Parts: sequence; C-alpha cells; structure tokens
Amino acid sequence: MSEKEPPLPTSFSGPGESPGFLLWRVSNSWQRQQRAALQPLGLTHSQFVILACATWFGDKEPLSQVRIGELTGVDPMTTSQIVRSLEKLNYLTRRPHPDDPRAKLVAVTSVGRALARKAVVVVEETDAAFFKPLVGNARDLVELLQTLNRTS
Repeated sequence: MSEKEPPLPTSFSGPGESPGFLLWRVSNSWQRQQRAALQPLGLTHSQFVILACATWFGDKEPLSQVRIGELTGVDPMTTSQIVRSLEKLNYLTRRPHPDDPRAKLVAVTSVGRALARKAVVVVEETDAAFFKPLVGNARDLVELLQTLNRTS
C-alpha cells in the first residue's frame, strides 16, 4: 500500500496560515467595499486613485501620465486609459508637454478637484470602517505595508 500524497506541497496546514492568501482575501474584500462606496460618485476605485493622485501632487509638480503611473503603481497602458476616461468626464485635462513632444501634462479641472474632495472623504470613511477591528494596531499595519511597498 502506498502513502497518500498531500493535496499540495505546502508548508502551511491550510490557506488561513498563508500570508499571501490572507492578503489576497483581505484585499478583495477591501476593494469590494471601496467599489461600493465610490459607485454613487460615478468613480471606479482606479479612477479615484488616479484623480486623487493628480489632485494631491498636481500643485507640487508637473504631472505627466508616466509620472502619475509611477506615483500610483498603475501600469502605463492602464494609466493612459483611465486618464482618457477622466478627461472625457471633464475631471482632467491633457496638454502637450513643453519639453517632451511625446508626453502630455495632466491637470485636474475644478470639477475634478471638487469630486476628488468628496471621494477622498468617502474612501477614508470606508477605510476607517474596514480597519476598525484593528483598533490600536492600524499604525503597525501601515508600517508593515510601507515596508512591503518599498521592497516590491
């Protein structure tokens, strides 16, 4: 009689011990809640991230689509698609870059700025509710995530 092989060659007794699996589950849950919270504002979460980033950094530096992608971690093709969609909604404008004929400078319109101000409140309220079970440990989580972000 042969020994039965384990179902998966893993060092974990189950998915509940795997940091990667848990991060995936928690991330999916958080994204669902953010999508639901932003839906009444007519924004996807990705649109919010681009709009908020452009609003946050737009007064501090000239923003190209490439720079917005760097700041958000969104790939160039997706950044371009989202910027175009936000431009069609009159939340962003694009104009030629004075130093690079291939690049466009992105700016937030007054309508986009007003929406970003509303949306950031909604997103932060959703975050507060989602992370409430961590009560005094949220700062530790932020520091852990910052470490992972720096090394990825």
